[in-house]
Amino acid sequence: MAPESHVRRLLSESPEATEALGVALASLAIPGLVVALDGDLGAGKTCFVRGFARGLGVVDPVSSPSFTLMHEYPGRLTLYHLDAWMQARGEAFLEDGGTEWLRSDGVALVEWAERLADWLPAERLSLRLSHLGPKRRAIEVDGSACPPALQASLAALALPEGVREAP
Repeated sequence: MAPESHVRRLLSESPEATEALGVALASLAIPGLVVALDGDLGAGKTCFVRGFARGLGVVDPVSSPSFTLMHEYPGRLTLYHLDAWMQARGEAFLEDGGTEWLRSDGVALVEWAERLADWLPAERLSLRLSHLGPKRRAIEVDGSACPPALQASLAALALPEGVREAP
């Protein structure tokens, strides 16, 4: 488990609040950042990515790349959105050169990241989303493996409306 100072446990009251958290975290994005997203089906991973994309200035609609494996979106930093729902296809994609997107000057967001853990760089931001009800989510933001400057920014990040620290 990561040191407590680098982990924020949050509560999101709605999909809109989860997207707003994505927007807020995107403001901290640096070239080469990898964001590992985990959680059950419907926990809000793609919802978070939509907000993150908006925070990077992406204007294209964002959808889950479950069947295409990866979508690329231009913005302040290029966003590479990968989905490892189908683990074997995700691993084949990475074996065939897909890892270049994980080490690019853009930002890579990887849904179902734990399925590709061996392929992901050690330095990354990790989020785990969990159901608390039809719209409410628990979101654990773990910055323990981020660069020190990003860790400090995560700790100081102002939370958007509808998102609060968990008790």
